[in-house]
Amino acid sequence: MPSLNKVLLMGNLTRDPELRVTPKGTPICQFSLAINRQFKMESGETREEVIYVDVEAWGKQGETIAKYVTKGRPLYVEGRLRLDQWEDKNTKEKRSRMKVVLEQFQFLGDGRAGAVGGPAQGSAEPGIDQTVSPERHSPPARSATAKPATQENLDEDVPF
Repeated sequence: MPSLNKVLLMGNLTRDPELRVTPKGTPICQFSLAINRQFKMESGETREEVIYVDVEAWGKQGETIAKYVTKGRPLYVEGRLRLDQWEDKNTKEKRSRMKVVLEQFQFLGDGRAGAVGGPAQGSAEPGIDQTVSPERHSPPARSATAKPATQENLDEDVPF
């Protein structure tokens, strides 16, 4: 039987991301998104509901989020649901929490320092790719004006 576990979210961070490192040295970033939904009641009154979702990002993606995103900034997240279960040490009750494990993300906003969705003041790095995903990285395209490799300009095409 086929199954699918995919989550797409767009919201604002409720707090600054928390970056930790596992005992084996793997970075893990934990944060929470607030997702707003507006709707009209039968009476015509506009209502708003907010849902809070815990997200964890592993590895380089987690480091990138912790470095460039702060509380209140918008973020687009793709991931999968995971149910964590444990026993409370004090009450011995079984506890559980649903969270999203990040697979891909994208910064939202225009990317300028200080702008909504952009990096915090002073932390902008020129040329950073705002979409971070292992399968989306590709080498830069060659310029249309580049000369073809011939014996005369062979040294010009050496990549190092």
